[in-house]
Amino acid sequence: MLKIAFDPIYKHPLKIGHRFPMEKYELLPDQLLRKNICSIDNFFSPSTIDVQHLLSTHDEVYYNNLINLTLSKLDARKIGFPLSETLIERERVIAQGTIQNTDFAQQHGISMNIAGGTHHAFRNRPGAFCMLNDQAIAANYLLSNNLANKVMIVDLDVHQGDGTASIFENQDSVFTFSFHGQNNYPFKKQNSDFDLPFEDNTGDRAYLNALKNHLPRLLDLFNPDFIFYLAGVDVLKTDKLGRLGLTKAGCKDRDRFVLKFCKDQNIPVQVSMGGGYSMHLKDIIDAHSNTFESAQELFF
Repeated sequence: MLKIAFDPIYKHPLKIGHRFPMEKYELLPDQLLRKNICSIDNFFSPSTIDVQHLLSTHDEVYYNNLINLTLSKLDARKIGFPLSETLIERERVIAQGTIQNTDFAQQHGISMNIAGGTHHAFRNRPGAFCMLNDQAIAANYLLSNNLANKVMIVDLDVHQGDGTASIFENQDSVFTFSFHGQNNYPFKKQNSDFDLPFEDNTGDRAYLNALKNHLPRLLDLFNPDFIFYLAGVDVLKTDKLGRLGLTKAGCKDRDRFVLKFCKDQNIPVQVSMGGGYSMHLKDIIDAHSNTFESAQELFF
């Protein structure tokens, strides 16, 4: 069964205006249920995260400043949201959901998090809308508990996963792979193990050809035994914060290629949803729903 991390705290943790549609965290599970892509049994509410799991990835001083709401003004501004206890708790829930996803993925081949993809969080500082790096935390959970030996993080959000790249820059057991817009945030990129920046308005054909060329080659080279997939839908042409030109059909083909390759290679995969800021909320929900529908069709 496809297991999906979801918790009511995902719903509207704060009012942040229409530019960043947090409503998707409530509307997405509703659409998955309405379209019979999933049932209530697919969803689980994450338990409380062990602080030691967080400290395997994040600096203790930074984490204490975060939970005590004592970040510097500069770091607080980097988050982009008003700092609050509710916001921090939401990040903790998301990170624990991704950890639990890894267990379900190893049982069933795949597991998903309605939220997650907080890839701009560094070891010792936050980045745009990200405070605790859920997939980095879960990767370290697997490695430190001898549940995996080699992990690949496939980040196809339109923004480079700069926090993730920095955290694992000197860690041979984790391979970071990023497709992103060349002219998108972050404007100062970090060094992933493999980066491919795209020019503005890159469309379906060029993007998918590059994916089909590079991902199988690098998977064969690195030979991971677990994959994290960040399936951001901010690659859509309609996205307000992205600069690429993919259609919803192209985004769905992207997801199906990644997920089918994981299944065919018998590599467990955890999926976090990442960004999506299209002008029309329906485009965001439809594109995210397609990811879940592909997972159900391919794995179950």
